[in-house]
Amino acid sequence: MFYEIRTYRLKNGAIPQYLKVVEEEGIEIQKSHLGTLVGYFFSEIGTINEIVHIWAFASLDDREARRQRLMADPRWQAFLPKIRDLIEVAENKIMKPANFSPRSEAH
Repeated sequence: MFYEIRTYRLKNGAIPQYLKVVEEEGIEIQKSHLGTLVGYFFSEIGTINEIVHIWAFASLDDREARRQRLMADPRWQAFLPKIRDLIEVAENKIMKPANFSPRSEAH
């Protein structure tokens, strides 16, 4: 199992708008292609204006195929402009759980 951890730093004050449009439109499109959503978070304490979402994939090939399908979906292409200008910095990590990690056996 591989986990993709996406972290976005948004413009100051943009979290409510970002979460609203993702909840109303974006998350269902993502889930229809990406599959297993581990969690979707926003910062409360610490680094402010930050969104983190984590997706689980069976393999890196699985991730690549799913992301390609997402990017090819016309609904996703129409949705992207609604969040693109709210994001200032984006970071992406691919993580693999240690053998003793509780998440390694959950999927």
